[in-house]
This record gives sequence, C-alpha cells and structure tokens, in this order.
Amino acid sequence: MSTAIAPKAHNPDVAGQITYAMRSMGIAPIPRNYELFYEAYIGSNPALTRELAALGNSATQEELDAIGAKYFPHHAGRVFDNAHARLTIGLDTVLRALRQEQATLQSYNRLLGETYENISSRSHNSAELLRGAIDMLTVATGDTMAQGEKTVENVVQRSQEMDQVRKELDEYKRIANTDALTRLANRRAFEDRLASIFDNKLTRPTTALVLADIDHFKRINDTFGHPVGDKILATVASIIRANVRHDVFVARVGGEEFALILEATNIDEVATVCERIRRALETTPFKNSRTRVDYGPITLSLGACMASEAVDSGELYNKADLALYCAKNAGRNCCSIYQEGMQKDFTKSWLIYKN
Repeated sequence: MSTAIAPKAHNPDVAGQITYAMRSMGIAPIPRNYELFYEAYIGSNPALTRELAALGNSATQEELDAIGAKYFPHHAGRVFDNAHARLTIGLDTVLRALRQEQATLQSYNRLLGETYENISSRSHNSAELLRGAIDMLTVATGDTMAQGEKTVENVVQRSQEMDQVRKELDEYKRIANTDALTRLANRRAFEDRLASIFDNKLTRPTTALVLADIDHFKRINDTFGHPVGDKILATVASIIRANVRHDVFVARVGGEEFALILEATNIDEVATVCERIRRALETTPFKNSRTRVDYGPITLSLGACMASEAVDSGELYNKADLALYCAKNAGRNCCSIYQEGMQKDFTKSWLIYKN
C-alpha cells in the first residue's frame, strides 16, 4: 500500500492516484476513505500514514473508520448521526403502527358496543338480526386480527432493524476504542475505564493501575526505523496480554506506553504480575528472521499503584506514573510500587540524575 500512495509532490493527478490506489485495494471510494488516503498521500501526518500502511491490502471498512475516528473527529460524528437518523425513523414507524392498532381496536370496541345495544333492544328470536350481527362481527374480527398481525409483523421488523443499528454502534464503539496497531484498548477507552474505578467503592480498594513504558524506544525507532518499531510494539502488546488474566484491562495509551487495570487483586499479586511481564519480555528474542538483525534486548519499566492510595482517577494515574519514573531512574527494566514518601525520594533522585 505504501508504494501506491507514496507522496508525489509534482503529480498533477493526485485525485486519480488516490482513487486508483483505493480501487486496487478494494477500498470503497467514499469521502471519508478518500480523506484518509489523501492525508497518507501528501504525508502530512506520519502516524496516520503508518497506521494505514499497517493494515496492508486487506483493510476492512471498520478498521478504516477506526483510524478516521482517531485522527478526524468529524468521522465519528457522521457514523453516529446516521445511526441516530435510522433509529429515529424506526421508532417513528413503530409508534405510528401502534397508534393505528389503537385506533383499530377502538373502532372494533365501538362496533361491539353498538351490536350489543341493537341485539338487546330487539327480540332475541330475530334470526335475521342475529345473522346480520354475526356476519358483521365476523368481518370486523377478521379485519382487526389481520390488522393486529400486520402491526406485530411491522413492530418486529422495525425492532430487528433497530437492534441491528445497536449492534453496529456497539461494534463501532469497540473499533473506535481499539488501537489499530496493537489491537489493545486505546487511550480513549483507557480514560473511560480509569474513571469508572472510582464509581464503585466496594471494588476500588482491590483495584490497581499499572503503567509500563518500553525502555529506550526512541533509540529503537531511530536505529531501525518506524516499521520495525511498530512490529516491536505489536509484539510487546501480545506479550503483555499473554501474561495477565483474561479479565485484566490492557491498553496502549501512548507511543510506547501501556496501561493495565487489575481488579480483585492485592499489592503482592500486582508485583507478581509486573515481574512476570517484565521477565517474559526480557527473555523474548527480537530478531529479523530473514536478515538475522538483532533488535534487542527489549525491556520494560513498570510502575504500579493501588486505587486505595488515591482519591480520584487523576491522583491514581499520577502516583502510578511517579512509580514508573522511579523504576526508570532505578536503571529501567524493573517494576516500582508506589509508596508514601516516594514523591520526596523521587524528587531527590531526579535532581541527582539531572545533575
């Protein structure tokens, strides 16, 4: 893909080049996709270009929309506006059907009342009157039942359509909250989850936040290039995910930064998990299978804090971040758990490090 959309400053047919690239990759030529490829073509946003290139030649519309929502907020607005319009139409149709059903039942009830009055005011032996009443009620009942069946069918159909919209919105939210490179949760999803920790006073004391940072990652990018850096990021993400429980929330919150939220845990278990992740990454070889170039060692520094040590999500993040920097100042490739007094010790060690 990168060669098909590589910037060509003097090419007068930019639109043609972009359209050709999209068509050759099977990408729908809709405006929001064109905007993505245009930005990649002119090279104004390197991060966007790398994420788009990482999708290869089998990008789905959902993956493209996730990138679009990340770099162009108005993309997400279009999706939700469209969903809102579809839901509004569906609800309006259901309400009209129910109103029609109500009107039909009211007419039927009036007919029953009138028929009863006619029969009651005359001789019950009048066969002709009874026959006429029965015929009239039979037709009215059949029409009412048919109308009812039609209403039910209409409501069911519209309900299914609205449920499909809901599923599409749920899927879009999942994609919009997923980091395209690592397939972990992204910063947006992390901030929502972090804030929710303090919504439940019962589970908060047994919840922990861990922040992790790949050591010297800028040097890796500068030495081997961003494509290699992206592969390393994806591998690190998979190693983190493989070394925690399935219910642990894992996110990529920055370039080489990751976050974990562990629930129903304690400080000893948190330390054990951090060490397991650190050790697993430290012992993983990072080599190019074709050229045999060794990109390693790749190591991770981690900082952790229990939610019981903070009054809100902002303080929890800051204390975990403080623990992370203490781990880096201690030589990297280690884990640090937040403790009272760490701020003073950290300030002192930071000043020594700066001098």
